[in-house]
Amino acid sequence: MSTTQSERLRGLLEPLVSAKDLDLEEIEVSRAGRRRMLRIIVDSDEGVELDACAELSRAISDKLDETDAMGDEEYVLEVSSPGADRPLTEHRHYVRATGRLVKLQLHEDGELVARILSVDDEGLDLEVPGVKGRKPTARRVAFPDIVKARVEIEFNRKDKKEEEA
Repeated sequence: MSTTQSERLRGLLEPLVSAKDLDLEEIEVSRAGRRRMLRIIVDSDEGVELDACAELSRAISDKLDETDAMGDEEYVLEVSSPGADRPLTEHRHYVRATGRLVKLQLHEDGELVARILSVDDEGLDLEVPGVKGRKPTARRVAFPDIVKARVEIEFNRKDKKEEEA
């Protein structure tokens, strides 16, 4: 997708997404055979429910039908939340991942797997799990030291709601 089309779509769709109290994370146009695929990724601090995606999809479809933003070619519209394997790239992504286990690729220290305890403007306060019966340790990582970050999927960890019950 050209930058001009991307900027135009973002300008057109961002108010619709914001009106639903969601963040527009990504816009992607790709080919799917003869058709094009327009994929809109949205998120919020509370996550995104299926009903919200469906409502937003209808609103986006109506808006795109009113304009020529997608041209005359057929396209398929997909509105969804980011997958579990989405990279953490924005400050808000780290805030939303507080309490979760993350894998960080660091400039100097290689790879680190740790739980995010808190996030501020400069970086992360982490809890590094202990190995072989050792206690976890605290660690501070500044944002400029992070090359890549991704949430690690945990199948056996209770979420906050279960722990409070």
